[in-house]
Amino acid sequence: MSQEKRSIPPSPIALELNHVSYGVNHTDIIKDVSGQFPAGKITALIGPSGAGKTTLLKLCNGLISPTEGKIYIDGKRIEEKSPVSVRRHVGIVLQSSPMVQGTVRDNLALPLQLRGQILSDEQAKATMEQVGLPLSLLARDARELSGGQKQKVSIARTLLNQSKILLLDEITASLDPASLQEIEELIVKLNDTGKITIVWITHNLEQASRIGEYYWVMVDGELREAGTKEEINASEDVHVKRFVKGALS
Repeated sequence: MSQEKRSIPPSPIALELNHVSYGVNHTDIIKDVSGQFPAGKITALIGPSGAGKTTLLKLCNGLISPTEGKIYIDGKRIEEKSPVSVRRHVGIVLQSSPMVQGTVRDNLALPLQLRGQILSDEQAKATMEQVGLPLSLLARDARELSGGQKQKVSIARTLLNQSKILLLDEITASLDPASLQEIEELIVKLNDTGKITIVWITHNLEQASRIGEYYWVMVDGELREAGTKEEINASEDVHVKRFVKGALS
């Protein structure tokens, strides 16, 4: 779909990509992507496996750099910011939610330790309450937590960086229905109360329909459609129609 016809998200814009491409060993993974993620909204990033969605999040977080094109965070080029400030401002939570050896408190303290700071009791308590975890878990070995609890700790670590943009990569894919619902409710609450910009990769179209306010559909490294639920469902792009099948109700 041409950029001229693509809908423009509500302003202001938290993240913008301008003709961004990324390749490895002469293989294009991201192909000339231009688009915007609206600030303070939840954008559901959907598309078939191998579409380049995870790579796109890593580009937005500064974990990798584009082969071509420009990325803007709150209107400033990503290169104008230090890698540390980028990753503090744009947090990322992965599906695997890896825990470092130690207690839950040790895991929460990690992002502050990297800045030479100490996690206070007040910060630990407030963050645990923010993600809906009991304080009794602070002394628990983090590797003994359930999948849903690990995801909440992973989200909490990112929040301690005071991230204004949160990138989520299939964070509920391996969770049971109850844990999935808890994580969805947590993310929606964070978005509502903190006005945190959310970009959420999900293969679950029912989930995308529940949580999304704006949508990106990626296929084979290309942004095929971006817009509201109604615009995505009405798309004439054959790739979008094949993937979505009117499921965003």
